[in-house]
Amino acid sequence: MAVIGASGRSGAALCRALEELGISYRPVVRNPARWAETGLPGEPAIADLRDAPALRAALAGAARVASCAHARHAPAILAACEAPVALLGSTRRFSKWRDEHGDGVRAGEAALLESGRPGAILHPTMIYGAQGEDNVQRLAALMRRLPVAPLPSGGRFLVQPIHQSDVTRAVIAVLRRDWDGPRAITVAGPEPLPYAGFLRAVCRAAGFRAPPVVPLPLAPLIAAAPLLRLIPGLPRIRAAELRRLTEDKAFDIGPMRAELGVEPIGLAEGLALTFPAR
Repeated sequence: MAVIGASGRSGAALCRALEELGISYRPVVRNPARWAETGLPGEPAIADLRDAPALRAALAGAARVASCAHARHAPAILAACEAPVALLGSTRRFSKWRDEHGDGVRAGEAALLESGRPGAILHPTMIYGAQGEDNVQRLAALMRRLPVAPLPSGGRFLVQPIHQSDVTRAVIAVLRRDWDGPRAITVAGPEPLPYAGFLRAVCRAAGFRAPPVVPLPLAPLIAAAPLLRLIPGLPRIRAAELRRLTEDKAFDIGPMRAELGVEPIGLAEGLALTFPAR
């Protein structure tokens, strides 16, 4: 088995899980120094996904291929091997806010579905809890410093974050199954909740009370976002992140449960694993 993007957050989490299960794997990375930083055993195969000969050599003989690289690389991966694949996409492919990231995911999904290759592309919602991941930590740090939480529409739009451990289990489930063709499957937490509720849950897990939510229009929030970088200690909030707070991100995870056999952990449990015990 080959794991592309093995030195990234999701890739390293997958390799750790495979190591615990006693499943051998070949890490495929672009930067050997980053792989060494993971502390995981194994000599990596070095390949840039834009280098077709190097990628073919790195994947040669692999019975299964898992890719935790951006889904836009799916055509190159499919061209470099004939093995069944497990690819990571993103629910950004469903966003009304078109951007390069989402367009790349849509292109990667289309490449897999049109190829007829056995396997699946998984579209996770916001992933939290990975080693080295800091999205909920950034949110908690910001809320500690602000007297109020200014949110578009008061944070009423839905989110359904998924813990990294569940994403990892889903990828392994894809690799273990014999598929009769390609599939696209959304993976998410057990149930959606309003973003304001998610914010309060993050603050509670981090050990403090969330500031009051103040509804604000999107435009002034986007205009004010660059000013955060001028205040020491405040994390940067990107305009794209604010825009995505104005659409529901709630998904049916029936296929995740039925086809992958993965029952995701609840948000409270996932956040307890993410923040150290106080």
